[in-house]
Amino acid sequence: MREDDAADGGPLFLSGEQVRELLDTDTAIASQRAAFTALGDGSAELPGKIMHPSRFDDSVVFAYLARLSAATGAVAKFGSVNPGNAAAGLPTVHAVINALDPATGQPVAVMDGTAVTTLRTAAASAVAFDALANADSAELAVLGSGTQALAHVRAVARVREVRSVRLWSRDPGRRAHAARRLAAELGVAVEAVETAEEAVAGPAMVAACTLSAAPVVRGEWLAPGCTVVSVGSFEPGRSEVDTEVLRRAAAVVVDDPATAAQHAGPVVDALRERRLGPV
Repeated sequence: MREDDAADGGPLFLSGEQVRELLDTDTAIASQRAAFTALGDGSAELPGKIMHPSRFDDSVVFAYLARLSAATGAVAKFGSVNPGNAAAGLPTVHAVINALDPATGQPVAVMDGTAVTTLRTAAASAVAFDALANADSAELAVLGSGTQALAHVRAVARVREVRSVRLWSRDPGRRAHAARRLAAELGVAVEAVETAEEAVAGPAMVAACTLSAAPVVRGEWLAPGCTVVSVGSFEPGRSEVDTEVLRRAAAVVVDDPATAAQHAGPVVDALRERRLGPV
């Protein structure tokens, strides 16, 4: 943070470390409850998002705009998804967030978007599980072993009494390390399993936190009543879950129907195959 700018009335600059110090998981979850409530009752403003796959590599540039209410200013997030970063041990998503004053439009804060995205995405999934999963759901399956996967386990544990976790990712070493780390942090049984099917067959809550273009969750594997959250299906070419998951679902819940119909890979596929009614 550059305190001289803040003192002079300029924007506040917050690094990733400062964001994590100031924004804890419970606060992030509360913010997502407020955001989904405002979106649901129509009071929030949410212009269409920009999601542009690069023709030069496998990266995706994105830009999101939103305004929660008249009392809050507009917020913009600009960033890039770079799947190749995972092999180098780097976050796959990097972004910056700008917040504007609600009355004047002046910039009031510039924040590290990677830290905010990690907390916000996991918090949103926790709210979804809390609202949609059966009340006695206590076993969680996680696909992925990166930053988002770990954040999801931590966030879900704040809204549900998670008794056990099954974790799978393609890299045996990474999934074993993630399982040990989460078990030590949360004091629950976390098992690193050999296959995606072994992870999701049985648990009542499934969180897919990958950047896979091909499904890692298949409907035929899931137990009746299971609630599935997919966070990596953010563009038409990425489908972490197959269309059978959507076909079998009692309800398909998305944050914004128009956006999902154009950008969420499984929804796009299901609409194309006519396995899903109008969104």
